[in-house]
Amino acid sequence: MRSVHRAAAGVNRASARMLALLLVATAALAGCSAAGQPVPPPRFAAELSDEFAAVVQNVLPSVVEISQPGSVGSGVVFDRAGHIVTNAHVVGTGKAFEVRFANSSTVRQATLVYSYPPEDLAVIKVQDGGSLVPARFGAARDMRVGDLVMAMGSPLGLESSVTHGVVSALGRTIPEPAEPEIGFAGTVLRQTIQTSAPINPGNSGGALVNINREVIGIPTLAAVNQNIGGAAPGVGFAIPGEIANDIARQIVDNGRVVNSGRAAVGITAVTVTDDTGQPVGAGVAALDPNGPAAAAGVRVGDIITRIEGDEIRTAQDLQTRLAERRPGEAIRLTVTRPPAAQPLTITVTLGELPVT
Repeated sequence: MRSVHRAAAGVNRASARMLALLLVATAALAGCSAAGQPVPPPRFAAELSDEFAAVVQNVLPSVVEISQPGSVGSGVVFDRAGHIVTNAHVVGTGKAFEVRFANSSTVRQATLVYSYPPEDLAVIKVQDGGSLVPARFGAARDMRVGDLVMAMGSPLGLESSVTHGVVSALGRTIPEPAEPEIGFAGTVLRQTIQTSAPINPGNSGGALVNINREVIGIPTLAAVNQNIGGAAPGVGFAIPGEIANDIARQIVDNGRVVNSGRAAVGITAVTVTDDTGQPVGAGVAALDPNGPAAAAGVRVGDIITRIEGDEIRTAQDLQTRLAERRPGEAIRLTVTRPPAAQPLTITVTLGELPVT
């Protein structure tokens, strides 16, 4: 495992209604209302249960389990042609997979269409997809912090599992660590949804769903609690539905990603350390001669220490800050150019990360 005004209004009204039901049901289970009067639980509890169950029954047929030797993950049916979107780290270096559908013991064979690690997304395809139920994708930008969501997938290999929580934050930029054992080099996830819905191993590639029955995210990563050395309960991250939909559509239409949508400066960066081993910046190890950094006057050997007001101490810091920007945006880089210690400010108009 490793964020339309009318549509948004519908999500918010329905979410508020469900949250109200949840609060009433909680009070009912406690046997009293806010005023201390007994509350009869069956009607409110049943209505809340019906709301959740309707979402699950509608969306779960579009969520699948993806397995290959040594690993299990999840996926979301993208179209009736048999395309399924999942995480790049779920497919790893694999080319062939077994797919199980919700409430079915039937195993279907699938093959890789294309994997795009920069966004940790991939598309696989099963044959004879006519009976599949495609998911309806929504957008994280239409959600609010506090909106109710459900995570659907196969955590720990338990297929067709559902957890629930809320949108905890939107627009997070989160480094995702490498997994060399599966050939995943790591990346920086942009505009992610942070959620309290539990995300466990095997949930990756599944569906984060709003109460309008839309897939608004692909659960991908759980935060790690450094103190206990394991996942931090209630802190998970999902790739926004609009990014997943865009990347999957490019793969289906072109067989690969043709437009990354990510900002780039056209350099290869390495972390520079001082005499004590402490990181002090992102050094320019190589430069695209036709890229935006070269055009702005950046040189090989320069050390980038800031982007706008943000301090840059490592190459990953640079990657993270760039993931928050858009192609065409003008940014100010603060660099030091050895042997002089005087910082320079260079304005760079960002280009777009090339795809291969």
